[in-house]
Amino acid sequence: MAHKPAPANAMAGHARQRFQETEGDRRVRAAGKFAEFEHDMPALKNRFQFSLKDNLTSYLGTRNPFYTDVNPETDFVWLFDNTAYQNRIGRWKADFTAAYFVKNSGKDLGEVVAWISDKIGLAKDDAAEATIAKRVQPFVDSILPAHAVTIDLQGVNVRLGPSGRDGISSDEIAIPGHGYKDNEIIVNKAINADATNLNTTFAVPKGWAVLSDVDDTIKKTLTSDPIGILKTTFVEEPEPIKGMPEFYKHLVQKLDNPPFWYLSASPYNLYPFLRNFRDTYYPRGTMILREASWMNLAGFLANLTQGTEAYKVDRIEKVHEEFPKRKFILIGDSTQSDPEAYATMYRKYPKWIAAIYIRKVEGVAEMDENKKNEPDRFKEAFKDVPESVWYVFTDPGELYAKVDALVAKSESKS
Repeated sequence: MAHKPAPANAMAGHARQRFQETEGDRRVRAAGKFAEFEHDMPALKNRFQFSLKDNLTSYLGTRNPFYTDVNPETDFVWLFDNTAYQNRIGRWKADFTAAYFVKNSGKDLGEVVAWISDKIGLAKDDAAEATIAKRVQPFVDSILPAHAVTIDLQGVNVRLGPSGRDGISSDEIAIPGHGYKDNEIIVNKAINADATNLNTTFAVPKGWAVLSDVDDTIKKTLTSDPIGILKTTFVEEPEPIKGMPEFYKHLVQKLDNPPFWYLSASPYNLYPFLRNFRDTYYPRGTMILREASWMNLAGFLANLTQGTEAYKVDRIEKVHEEFPKRKFILIGDSTQSDPEAYATMYRKYPKWIAAIYIRKVEGVAEMDENKKNEPDRFKEAFKDVPESVWYVFTDPGELYAKVDALVAKSESKS
């Protein structure tokens, strides 16, 4: 069975490169006073406390012969949902990504919970603090480099990993068997490990597809405000953007149940939180999240606000590599660099992207709306992109007719 390390830009955000901050990033961070806010965020002292052997051999990455299998009593593993694609000879393959942790090892948990509670002005509330603790736990638990997990992949035992220095493994694997159909889903389970299940969705080479941003596109995050990010991420129940769940149902129906990718600058530590949110309100799909090996909580905010344009271009390139013949609709918002990133991809692959929809975010206190939402910003971002391709909306109801027209136009050509 073909089994090789996936590229550094694998689907769950297994990225070791650091992306350069843009002028837009700097404006967002300055307007929200992120640097001052991050200055006193708690250090995470226990995330990188692992054995000397794991420390040294982790430099070998997936070729490490000295790896250790995860222990179901002390370790846990997140297996990321993925989308299988067909190579040129019709063989099904997918990128299998896993994140490895030591259970309940975060000795900084109480300190971080107290700090967040204080920053957002939370009165003594045991239930709220329990919610914060549950969502913060993946940020403070120790990561596990040089570890591997075995999954049952259609009756065949397949090893994932070993993990690298960031506690993540990513492997490109050929899936046993034939005859899989478009939209078919198989559930893969870990063997002798405490791990999430992994859903693999099969997608044939041609057809429609949707790539969507998450934060402030389909989920209220308030990415322009550090306090807002803390509240919406660690305290409040996740809130969908009004009208977007219904619109995504329309996409499913009108585009004949297309595969979805959810591209976020959020760190992979939020995978269970965001996966549950997705399953509650939106179609299944591959979550593309950002690698997050940092030593203090300030890295969480930096992930969301620095280098997002290059990061998103890099991840979309990977999707194009695997599905170059699909026709994509890209959906994002105006808070960060979605217009610029999506336009870059259109200019590179104009026949690949059928439409770009950007939600105009309004009414966020810390957001520089004059810069982010001004018409000149969009005109500059979408320079050399036909006006028929991109559209800035405030109400998702504006998009139904546009999607219907896209489908009708496509059907008239076939």
